[in-house]
Amino acid sequence: MTDKNTSFSRNLNFRCMGRDYSFKCPIVMGILNLTPDSFFEGSRFSTPVEVVQKTEEMLQHGAGIIDLGAISTRPGAKEISQEEEAGRLIPALRRLVRMFPKTAFSIDTYRSEIARMCIEEGAVMINDISGGRFDPNMKDFIGAYNIPYIMMHMHGTPETMQNQPLGNEIMNDIHKFFSAEINRFQQAGASQLILDPGFGFGKTLNGNYIMLRRLDELRQYGYPVLAGMSRKSMISKVLGINSTDALNGTTVVNTIALLHGAELLRVHDVREASEVAAIVDKLQEAGIE
Repeated sequence: MTDKNTSFSRNLNFRCMGRDYSFKCPIVMGILNLTPDSFFEGSRFSTPVEVVQKTEEMLQHGAGIIDLGAISTRPGAKEISQEEEAGRLIPALRRLVRMFPKTAFSIDTYRSEIARMCIEEGAVMINDISGGRFDPNMKDFIGAYNIPYIMMHMHGTPETMQNQPLGNEIMNDIHKFFSAEINRFQQAGASQLILDPGFGFGKTLNGNYIMLRRLDELRQYGYPVLAGMSRKSMISKVLGINSTDALNGTTVVNTIALLHGAELLRVHDVREASEVAAIVDKLQEAGIE
């Protein structure tokens, strides 16, 4: 992993279904929500033209990966059927893969069948908010083909996660989760893992900032760390604003995350995150001969 006192000199290399991908760290992952009810209205895109235009914009602004999601995971969100999820995802993914054939598309899903369908359509990575807990077949699918996989920690489900959120002892739960789930996925054959502590998913406000301050602890597992805090309530609650006005706060926490070991940022605002990544990279290489 990248030491906090060195630059982001390494590349992350992934392989999916016979194709190789290489990304220079830090990596910015742009969010493309195909949902009508995402918590941030500015990230919702439904028409084919909107989806293509937003993808093109994010790529121009420095996104290395585009993350497509068709289920809202905001607090209290209701589950939709697999058929509805596929109906939103597959047509959009087909169009994007055709128009941007060299782009790495990630799929935000916790269903192994949706994951399989999307990988077959050209996606290269699965982003699972449940870390494999919602679908027992997920680890076997990921392991069988060794698909690049983002493993996220969540306390509860999107519908229940804020009922009893984790607070001051949060890192104990985080380490227990990753120790167990990494082992399960490795035994199934998976080795291309990315770890996401799940900011905002069943954590108190203080718990989120404890995770941010201690983010570098996740590097002990030997896998890249992703931070996804873009415009979340952990920012707006501190500043007394709503998500629409949370861009500056997002820039601050993204900077802190990179300085504490994150190598990927999942964001709505790609240009600003790319600027953060460039400046932090320069800061960490300054004075190194």
